[in-house]
Amino acid sequence: MSSRVAPAVRTITLTKARNNLGDLVTRVHHNKEYLIFEKDGVPIAGVMDIDEFEDYLELNDPKVRREIMKSNEDIRAGRTRNARDLLAELRDKNKSKVRKTRSKKV
Repeated sequence: MSSRVAPAVRTITLTKARNNLGDLVTRVHHNKEYLIFEKDGVPIAGVMDIDEFEDYLELNDPKVRREIMKSNEDIRAGRTRNARDLLAELRDKNKSKVRKTRSKKV
């Protein structure tokens, strides 16, 4: 379970947003807030931090979605391993590559 707190969603009129754009962008970026701009009481646009927007775009990529589905299937089927074991294996492979490189130089 994640301890991440959901970002605040603020609604603001387009006129106020226009007059305070710099401050609003800073809040979105630093506080990870969402902004909804309204015109005449109707929501017309939303603003979020660029990191989150890039994640959103990536998750809507069909190729990425297929990879996520495949990963979820692997998890359900038990085709996973402990992160510590994987890191240890990668370190061992890296060490042997370094040894091979050093032995070739001699």
